[in-house]
Amino acid sequence: MQGFQRYANALLWERNHEQLRIEPWGRDSLRVRSTPNAAVRDDLLSVLLSPEPTEVQITIDAQGARISNGALTASVSPQGHVRFSKTESGEELLAETPLKHSTRIPPRHFKALHSDLYHLEARFKAYEGERLYGLGQHQHGLLDQKGAVVELAQRNTEVAIPFLFSSRGYGLLWHNPAIGRVELGKTATRWIAEATAQLDYWITTGDTPASIMEHYADATGHAPEFPTWASGFWQCKLRYRTQDELLQVAREYKKRGLPLSVIVIDFFNWTLQGDWRFDPQAWPDPQAMVDELRAMGVELMVSVWPTVNPMSENFAEMQARGLLMRTERGIPAMMIFQDNRPEGPAFVQYYDATNPEARAFVWEQVREHYYQYGIKTWWLDACEPEMHPLDADNVRFHLGNGSAVANAYPMLHAKGFYDHQHRESDEPILNLCRSAWAGSQRYGAAVWSGDIDSTFEDLQIQVRAGLNMALSGIPWWTTDIGGFYGGDIDSPSFRELLIRWFQYSTFCPMLRLHGYRNPERNIDAMIDTGAENEAWSFGPEAYAIIKELLFLRERLRPYVEAQMKVAHEKGTPPMRPLFFDFPEDEECTRVDDQFLFGPDLLVAPILTEGARSRGVYLPAGTTWTDAWSGETFEGGHYITAEAPLERIPVYLRDGADVPIREGR
Repeated sequence: MQGFQRYANALLWERNHEQLRIEPWGRDSLRVRSTPNAAVRDDLLSVLLSPEPTEVQITIDAQGARISNGALTASVSPQGHVRFSKTESGEELLAETPLKHSTRIPPRHFKALHSDLYHLEARFKAYEGERLYGLGQHQHGLLDQKGAVVELAQRNTEVAIPFLFSSRGYGLLWHNPAIGRVELGKTATRWIAEATAQLDYWITTGDTPASIMEHYADATGHAPEFPTWASGFWQCKLRYRTQDELLQVAREYKKRGLPLSVIVIDFFNWTLQGDWRFDPQAWPDPQAMVDELRAMGVELMVSVWPTVNPMSENFAEMQARGLLMRTERGIPAMMIFQDNRPEGPAFVQYYDATNPEARAFVWEQVREHYYQYGIKTWWLDACEPEMHPLDADNVRFHLGNGSAVANAYPMLHAKGFYDHQHRESDEPILNLCRSAWAGSQRYGAAVWSGDIDSTFEDLQIQVRAGLNMALSGIPWWTTDIGGFYGGDIDSPSFRELLIRWFQYSTFCPMLRLHGYRNPERNIDAMIDTGAENEAWSFGPEAYAIIKELLFLRERLRPYVEAQMKVAHEKGTPPMRPLFFDFPEDEECTRVDDQFLFGPDLLVAPILTEGARSRGVYLPAGTTWTDAWSGETFEGGHYITAEAPLERIPVYLRDGADVPIREGR
């Protein structure tokens, strides 16, 4: 066949061995697939949920073809070039770059690699004034990523979620787990997949940012109900070495009358990586530990890694059954890391989370050795997976070569735990993950920003990174308070940083204190422990401020949980940029160091050392009340906010009743 035809609800175009298929996929949304292979495939990995049947309009004439689904229309030229527009107004949202000469590279360019895999480049027009957000979490320090080149590969601190949120009123999911990048240039936007069988993307439109995010959640899955215990304070450090040490910390929190919702056991709680069981010398009675913590009202989270040491009791069976990732060439090892044995560093492999049988095997070990004691929440660390070097093309997964599928690993890892936990119990599920992909939110994945440095510069970066994660469909997000690497607990500079970071985190979806308190960043000593990292560890001035913040978070918990319910039902992130709620206020688009926490709180964190005031923009169209002084301001202009060390500027929208001050 050559040209256009209608196939059920889809529009098909074929020419010169390429097939293009466009079909409705949810409200005001379309899915676009293309391949030079025999036909578009439906059996590849997909995070898109099956849409409800919908009425579409398809017309084919001499000028080309059009397919309309609600507010979104795709027009296809006789040459196969695609343009998206608003159905009612015809306003262009996004279009492929037109091919103006036969010698130029087409907007969908497939370069054969081997078998049915291609190097793929998809080119779209660039637009003056367009702002681009989302794409996961990156450490480039940008909120608006227009002009950036963003790598699509999972790394520690770099989370690749290929959902692009545009100020032009569309959202686009590059529905492809391949390693690649997106170039958000002034002359074009170019998506690149290193190895793939076909082009696949999903596009939606909406009148508001909230409607676009709701469409995305409908298509890729809503976050589940947020566990009540998760809205409080989480205590963590690298690392509590023994059961007694951990319990002493929890008891001290209770003795001091401080709120504590979660305490975390970090890595090396195991016998060996891949055994997935407590070291009995350090953790002799897990049941008694869990029972005592639960009596205090404290949930226990345990770090579980996907790594497997060749000396592990499970290695031989997993290798024989094909449950491990393997290399295409050379020794099948992904990383050198320490383990509990005195032999020292080991060459470890990873279990293959893309294999359902492997996910079931790991869960059975975790169920037998952790879950049976009442441990219900997991820290899924190193789940990129972390490899040295990160040569995805040299890794073979159950689903295929790493270049084609590696980015989906963290999502499938979270899915394995979520699915099996859900079969065990109807309780809300949350697991803390260092990486994520599209759809991770529906598997209870709470993401934190990885092993960042303890600097004000990194604090500034995390504010923008967290807002882009929110616009990537991940409502459950947090950071290590104080940063992970390099904090000296006796340093006045670090203590100031920790206070400012704690203030910021009090208004994040989750409040979690963690870090490797070792200013020398001695990696070789990580198996041991860092310095103290509890609320009282940073001197009396810091303790007095942190204590008040812990109680402030307690007062905020009903508000936090209400925002999480909205995130569950509508896909609206609790933490979001100012323009999300005020799209008509142009100045909001220029503010990248403030954010809204729910609809009623505007937060302006202090992000530079020594600062005791800062400028704050108050969006137009409403009034704003200083949460500390009670002074009220009309929106639409900047003010100077006083910010002594013990205070973070916070403003209440239109007289909202949120208990920031004690006694309110």
